Amino acid sequence: MLQKECNYDFRNRIDIVHLAGLADSATPCQADEVAVTSEWRIAVPSGAPAAVVETGKDLADFFAVSMGTPVHVENTTGKKIVIDLNKDLNLPKGAFYLDVTEECITISASSCGGIRRGGVYIEDQMALRGAPILKAGKIRREKLITPRIVHSGWGIELFPDSHLNAMMHAGFDAIAVFCTGHNRTNIGTLDFNDLVNRAAKYDVEVYLYAYLPSFKHPDDEDAVEFFESVYTRLLEKHPGVAGVMLVGESAEFPSKDPATTGKRNRESVVDGIPDTRPAPGWWPCTDYPAFLTRVRDAVRKAIPDARIIFNTYNWGWTELEVRERFLKNLPEGITVQVTYDIFSKLNVMGQMRRVMDYSITAAKPGYYFSSECQAAAKYKIPLLSTANTAGATWDIGVIPYVPVPQRWIIRFKELDRFRRECNLSAFYDCHHYGWYPSVITELGKAYFNSPQCDLDAELAKIARRRAGNGAEDLLKAWQNWSDAFDYLPATNEDQYGPLRVGAAYPLIFQPNITRTMARKEIAFPADPNAHFGGCIIKTLYQPYENINQLPAALRYPNELKGIIEFLRLWDEGICLYEKALAAAPEAYKEILERELNMGRFIRCSLQSCFNTKTWYCLNRDLQNITTAEQGLAILDKIVDLANAEIENAKEAMNYVELDSRLGWEPSMEYVGDVWHLDWKIRQVNSALREIADYRKILSLTGEEN
Repeated sequence: MLQKECNYDFRNRIDIVHLAGLADSATPCQADEVAVTSEWRIAVPSGAPAAVVETGKDLADFFAVSMGTPVHVENTTGKKIVIDLNKDLNLPKGAFYLDVTEECITISASSCGGIRRGGVYIEDQMALRGAPILKAGKIRREKLITPRIVHSGWGIELFPDSHLNAMMHAGFDAIAVFCTGHNRTNIGTLDFNDLVNRAAKYDVEVYLYAYLPSFKHPDDEDAVEFFESVYTRLLEKHPGVAGVMLVGESAEFPSKDPATTGKRNRESVVDGIPDTRPAPGWWPCTDYPAFLTRVRDAVRKAIPDARIIFNTYNWGWTELEVRERFLKNLPEGITVQVTYDIFSKLNVMGQMRRVMDYSITAAKPGYYFSSECQAAAKYKIPLLSTANTAGATWDIGVIPYVPVPQRWIIRFKELDRFRRECNLSAFYDCHHYGWYPSVITELGKAYFNSPQCDLDAELAKIARRRAGNGAEDLLKAWQNWSDAFDYLPATNEDQYGPLRVGAAYPLIFQPNITRTMARKEIAFPADPNAHFGGCIIKTLYQPYENINQLPAALRYPNELKGIIEFLRLWDEGICLYEKALAAAPEAYKEILERELNMGRFIRCSLQSCFNTKTWYCLNRDLQNITTAEQGLAILDKIVDLANAEIENAKEAMNYVELDSRLGWEPSMEYVGDVWHLDWKIRQVNSALREIADYRKILSLTGEEN
């Protein structure tokens, strides 16, 4: 049974890489297999680098904790696991050979990273097998996708060694740090060089995600000096970083392209009137290639082999002709980053919808991603995808991952198609919402190493290990949940509203009863030291219309029907999951209990989304009444909805109490925990008092008092 947790207790769990008690005595060794017993030893060469020594220790810990079979690190005769660091093999970084015989298991690699990943591969295979047993024979493994870049799952810019180790075990080999200057991030000081050195022990590289002053036109007389003062001087102090990541919205410059405002986004106004042209960070300006040339030259002056990554996320909505012009003129040495899901078209219950931000509702990519990759391939531009393959999206903003593996499998296969056809070779696996170990990370790690596995068979293996005789029910539950996401609305108002914080989202009564002309939007309470805090939560629910999607008046009836279908499928999945949990082996019960608990929390979040969208529609209808009777009838519905949402928030409290990762996101910190759910209940009760006042307004006769 799950126990109540305090905030941040999840950090005690996220870095556990060896689960206890995974060995199953009912799995005897077969003729084509080799069993490791306590007679075996782990042979680490004397004088080996620290990362190789750590591999030996890690394997020994795995055998003791997970397999219940002590296998000591000792250079001796007899049966042994040999760690062979051999630079003459000339293998790519992270690649390894594994040779399994009756007397010896040998991990061979040219790099420490290859040795580390070879050790993890042994652990993964034995964990799936449920015994310290490996298939006999020789194999070669090489990373198909590298780097795989993630942000911290502990918290923004928090990277203890235990978390770096967990990242490596999960299949990632790079991290991103938001950089505002020398050892500076948006939330304070971070020793970049120390992080680079510690991460290297785990075969993990460091990329600086640039929030650096860049508002300088590349043709200005002092442009070279300016960019060197920003990028060269910074990287001279941090020569071990692997590269720099840029995105338009944080790399604005005074473009001379008349299609843009030429100003920073926040300054794109004239006498208080918005300039309707996009700011330079949101448009593929004709002079953007020149800007990137300046950045590239300044970066490479400090680190000649640094990777420079530029993300076209902000203008993926534009026509291909304009985007391709940008790609055609892009300078050499720039890797283009393309977002997989944004702007995708979906047909839901006969109506076309658009994906407005990161979302697994887009299991298959849309036109922006496909056309951008194909155009980049035509011009032989290296490609990296914002793939979100660590398992999280903005669909539900305060959960560790979206538990819809069959849907992720579709995405993995599509990404691999673009790897083969367009030379897509790297992933940005998550944005600042971080990563968390899950069935999704297990599938990704298995798939994006060659030769590729059968993902459906791999998922079935994972289900058997986790649920035993309940494996079929678990697979069906995951399938139901995966199917449900066909109906989730990936709109801006939902992803920045009820789906961002779940049942903690407020319900604001929109008629403005005021003596002070105050606005109805309220500040969402959040940690003032958070990276974003409540800034990315829009509390006054309203449509954010977009030229690429239908207006809300036409969308909302369809979206409400879709959420009803989502909830039906989700509830069926919960019932199946409960059956799977009942049959699960003891070693995996907590993992399943925690995922089921998250599934129930997700259900509350979608109920909030439904209630909030309905609340908006009723408030809108209230503005258009012609009689008091109509208004009173609508108020009755609004009150019923408010009371139902209070009960929904109370239910969500039960789930967040049992898992401190629910209701938290690294850039916002806690926004959906028990305190915030209680705040939401207090806020709705305040709205009910406003509604009572509005009843009095409706009862006014119009006669002079």
